[in-house]
Amino acid sequence: MKQTIANDEIAPILNRIADALERLAPSKAPKNNFELANAFVWHANSGWLEPVIDVNCIDLQLLKGITRQSQTLLENTHRFVQNLPSNNALLWGARGTGKSSLVKATHAQINRGNPGVLLLVELHREDLSSLPRLLSLLRESNRRFLLLCDDLSFDAHDDSYKSLKAVLEGGVEGRPSNVIFYATSNRRHLMAQDMIENESSTAIHASEAIEEKVSLSDRFGLWLGFHNCDQDTYFTMIEGYADAYDLNNSTIDLKSEASEWAVTRGARSGRVAWQFIQDLAGRLEKQIE
Repeated sequence: MKQTIANDEIAPILNRIADALERLAPSKAPKNNFELANAFVWHANSGWLEPVIDVNCIDLQLLKGITRQSQTLLENTHRFVQNLPSNNALLWGARGTGKSSLVKATHAQINRGNPGVLLLVELHREDLSSLPRLLSLLRESNRRFLLLCDDLSFDAHDDSYKSLKAVLEGGVEGRPSNVIFYATSNRRHLMAQDMIENESSTAIHASEAIEEKVSLSDRFGLWLGFHNCDQDTYFTMIEGYADAYDLNNSTIDLKSEASEWAVTRGARSGRVAWQFIQDLAGRLEKQIE
C-alpha cells in the first residue's frame, strides 16, 4: 500500500535540508570598502580586501644604514601619489636588512602628511595568479594603491612569473595608472642561482631559457639593493631604537650586549637589531609603541 506524506509534514523536512545546505556553503565575503583603513590584505579565494587598522610598521627615521634606498623609494612613491611618472620597484638583498620594513615605513610617511592619500595592499606570493583579478578591482577605484608582494621568488616548476611579467609591463591593459607594484626578494633575479645554472646546462638554447625567467626582474624600473651592515651601522641602529623608545639604562652596556646578541645570531642586520631591542624592552619592562 503506497504511503503519502502530507504537505505540512514535507515543509519541516525541506526547511531542515535548506538550513543544512546553508551551513555547508562558504560564507559570503564582506563587500570591499576602501574607506575602512589605509592598508588591506588581499584574499584571492573570496575576492576580499581585508582592512588592516594597525599596520606593523617602524618609523622611517629609525631605519638606519639604508639612507640612499629610503630616499630613492620615498621620492618614487611621492611622484606616484602626485600622478607623475614613477617605477615599479624591486627591493632585493640579504635577509633582515629592512626591505619590507622600508616599504611599510614609506607608506606610513606618505600618509602622515596627507592621510588616506595612498592605500597599501599586501598580495601573498601564493596568490600571484589572481593578480589580474585584483588589478581589475583596483582599477575601478579613484584611490591610489601601493601593491606589495613580500618575499617574491620562483622555483623550477613555477610559471606564475609569466602572468606577473604581463601585468608589470607587457599586457594589453598594463598596470593601472592608480597602482604601483613593489616587491621584496632575497634574490636579485627572483630565481635561485642553481635554477639558472640548471637551465643553462640542460636547455637546448641555454641563453633563451635563462632569459625567459631572469628577464622578469627587468620589468621593475627601480632596483634597490640591501646588504648586511657593518658593526658601526649595527650599533647606530641599536642606539637609534634605544633613544626612540627610552631604553637607555646605566646598568646596561648597550654596545657589549648588542654585540653579544649579534654573535649568537650569526649576523648583523636591521632585523637582528630590532630583535635585540625587543628583548631589551622586555627585560626593562617597557612597552614599544
